[in-house]
Amino acid sequence: MQPVRKAVITAAGLGTRFLPATKSIPKEMLPVVDRPAIQYVVEEAVQAGLTDILIITGRGKRAVEDHFDRNFELEHYLETTGKHALLKEVQFASDLADIHYVRQRDPLGLGHAVSVARHHVGGEPFAVLLADDIMVDDAVLLRSLLAAYEGSGCSVVAATEVSPEEISSYGCVEPEGEVGDDAFPMRRIVEKPKREDAPSNLAVIGRYVFTPGIFDALDRIKPGAGGEIQLTDAIALLLREEKVLGLRCKGGRYDIGQKLDFLRANIELALDREDLGPPLAQWIGELVRRRGIA
Repeated sequence: MQPVRKAVITAAGLGTRFLPATKSIPKEMLPVVDRPAIQYVVEEAVQAGLTDILIITGRGKRAVEDHFDRNFELEHYLETTGKHALLKEVQFASDLADIHYVRQRDPLGLGHAVSVARHHVGGEPFAVLLADDIMVDDAVLLRSLLAAYEGSGCSVVAATEVSPEEISSYGCVEPEGEVGDDAFPMRRIVEKPKREDAPSNLAVIGRYVFTPGIFDALDRIKPGAGGEIQLTDAIALLLREEKVLGLRCKGGRYDIGQKLDFLRANIELALDREDLGPPLAQWIGELVRRRGIA
């Protein structure tokens, strides 16, 4: 069994929820405190030991490539002006990993985005990280997914508990038995079921480890709503032919593709910072009192 060495990060979405800001700025480059959102995802992969990273981009995403590239003029300016802490931060982003890029030419869905990674991945197992989900957990979830794969040789899908009102926005996992802290066998997976039809409250989130069999499954499924190739449909097909595991996420996730979670991520991560936390907490307390919020 081959170890997982490569990570695929999908960053080709149009970011329509954040228009008009994302008309000229990729949504993955929107700052969460003082780092672009996608840098958190790349750092997570590196923390888990995955330093061969392929980012799936699309039209208008050149800023993502520029961010992880060297900027010699900026670095020279920071060096000569004595701004060494900022220089270190800038160089850190460009030295994180061996990062490659491939463009998803047509917006045909998440499954199609994963499929264009085939030539880079080859016949190896690989991790998939969605750029909309940032995990602030020191890569605990991703490491757990990798460990579950290494112990079983099976594809592993991360899921989290959501409310009945939210389940129709996600792929939904039905476990075969009780769900605890360890990986569990999946009975089936359903794309965005109605609340009354959902087999559980476990929603698929943007962390996966796949065997290369996922590419064959993606080739064989038919386009779904909007002509898109759904990754959930490919997982469902894979599940009919081989064992697929689920693993419950215990926290630390922010779905920054949603405006409210994006704001929450900025506030909570800033509160954790020594330089920003105390004055921000004081201001929030004053704001709550001033507005009479219970």
